[in-house]
Amino acid sequence: MAVTARHAEMLILRLAILDDFQNVVRSVADWSVLEDRVEITVFNDHLANLDAVAKRLEPFEIVVCIRERTRFPRALFEKLPNLKLLVTGGMRNLGIDLAAAKERGVLVCGTESIGYSTAELTWGLILATVRNIPREVESVRKGGWQVGLGVGLRGKTLGVIGLGRQGGPVAGYGKAFGMKVLAWSQNLTAERCAEHGVDLAKSLDDLLSRSDVVTIHVILSERTRGLIGAKEFARMKRSAFLINTSRGPIVEETALIAAVEGGIIAGAGLDVFDIEPLPPDHPFRRIDRIVATPHLGYTVKEGYEQFFGQGIEDIDAWLKGKPIRIMNP
Repeated sequence: MAVTARHAEMLILRLAILDDFQNVVRSVADWSVLEDRVEITVFNDHLANLDAVAKRLEPFEIVVCIRERTRFPRALFEKLPNLKLLVTGGMRNLGIDLAAAKERGVLVCGTESIGYSTAELTWGLILATVRNIPREVESVRKGGWQVGLGVGLRGKTLGVIGLGRQGGPVAGYGKAFGMKVLAWSQNLTAERCAEHGVDLAKSLDDLLSRSDVVTIHVILSERTRGLIGAKEFARMKRSAFLINTSRGPIVEETALIAAVEGGIIAGAGLDVFDIEPLPPDHPFRRIDRIVATPHLGYTVKEGYEQFFGQGIEDIDAWLKGKPIRIMNP
């Protein structure tokens, strides 16, 4: 790495902050505590090509990534000989190859997360989807008035796939709206359901066939990848809606498009996608009965304050030789 006289004299390290789409990262935390030791560069755009990412990041010793917007596979670590510290929001990031980072001498540190913002967004997506809110707003802005007929939630059945950190609160919101709540996941127990005051579905098919709204709250793994496909959509009511704020590949995109366009289900609300940012020509951008938001689940002021406030703590501690919140010890 070429070292300028200024960097050599002051021992200044280079820090890159990636994918700050909203241009807010510098405003949600006090980065000045690092500026006597670190030169900060913020990138507001997104690079998808691995070689382009490697070329951009080659000079940097420290990188801060915003969740899984840019992935760090083994092949990328191998192209970043100067990288020493990678900081991510949250204590789990499936986009980072932790073993490869360790082998290349890169320490990965995380942060806590507020936990509730995705559940809140889920309920916003449910309401927006079942009440056709985006289409109605668009009509008003264009000088029109009512253009469709939504459905109510009271007395309907909410099917929650995964009753954990996000699914548990969403189940509670459903009960507050007067819905009957079913839950299912591979390891879900009747005792866990009883704690939340919801019913345990006999199987995934049972949940899908009985629910008016199905919402997904399991992590992406080999067991859950493609969990909802054409066969599962065929089990659902034609009047039912699917909501996904977990991870895109849990739902097969082509099957979802066919299900909505073919009237197999009534619609969908999505915050996560196979490829992010969503390609400009993707069908999810044009299908009226799909409400698509740009992965807003964790992007709230309080969450960013925690991510980047603690991210600064991570960097400061590492610079002092006492790293904290290590993900690949």
